[in-house]
Amino acid sequence: MKVCIYGAGAIGGYLGVQLAHSSAADVSLVARGAHLQAMKENGLKLLIEGEERVIKPNATDKPAELGVQDFIIICLKAHSITGAIESMKPLLGSHTRIVTAVNGVPYWYFYKHGGNEFEGRTLESIDPGGRQWKELGPERGIGCIVYPATEIEAPGVIRHVYGDKFPIGEPSGETTPDVENLSKVFEAARLKAPILDRIRDEIWLKLWGNVCFNPISALTHATLDVIASDPATRALSKAMMLEAQQIAETFGVKFRVDVERRIEGARKVGAHKTSMLQDLERGRPMEIDPLVTVVQEMGRMTNIPTPAIDSVLGLVIQRAKVAGLY
Repeated sequence: MKVCIYGAGAIGGYLGVQLAHSSAADVSLVARGAHLQAMKENGLKLLIEGEERVIKPNATDKPAELGVQDFIIICLKAHSITGAIESMKPLLGSHTRIVTAVNGVPYWYFYKHGGNEFEGRTLESIDPGGRQWKELGPERGIGCIVYPATEIEAPGVIRHVYGDKFPIGEPSGETTPDVENLSKVFEAARLKAPILDRIRDEIWLKLWGNVCFNPISALTHATLDVIASDPATRALSKAMMLEAQQIAETFGVKFRVDVERRIEGARKVGAHKTSMLQDLERGRPMEIDPLVTVVQEMGRMTNIPTPAIDSVLGLVIQRAKVAGLY
């Protein structure tokens, strides 16, 4: 089975080492810059559970060299996917599946979902011009939620912080041979990949926190424990989450926990910097549209007001523009 990890950064590199280490699949990595050069010279190193795991990966910045794949696991920031479509095309065969291991709402969201009013719709904030939908194809999509935290410690060196869970699922909710095979490959690599029949519920459960904690942290530079404990930012987070919940429930999404429990879960994570705050501090483009703008866009689609989301989104976009990161 040929598996290409497209975007072998912190999460992609972690996946690459674990999958290659297990020998459960023929794994290749798409990366670039100093990170790719370090992989080629010294291998890709994963620091995990007090040990070092090193692989000599088949890594490249020219995907066409790799040939057709069975699975492409996209680990790019969601706002980077459209720009990678052309270089991804040589990897696509008639049976290739695209695993969207990205934050936020995936391009295939309204494939076999949304009822008569919304099924087949594309979302401009995450898929400008509907290019991913038209050129990659929603029928190829497999959902994947990323729960582990990892970071690039140095070029070619990934540090695992916590977690090993990557829930997956077909947009249709079916348990197909493709998702069964993918789950087995992950499990052989000592990763948990439960197959979900309602993958969108899990997408929203993670997005529910991202839509508020990420932009608030970028604006305040506060960690999760502070945001979820301070009365003002906790109340603002709750208001944004309730707006998002009303939108999601319009599409039939079910939340398995209530908003207070979800906020409390974030507080218990402790002094953790969100990915958006980390991007701001490191001068990297901030992942605003896939985490916040898309929820606002879905609110417009459903005629649901989002005053709290609108206000915070306006502020964080301005913050990103001032820093040259939007």
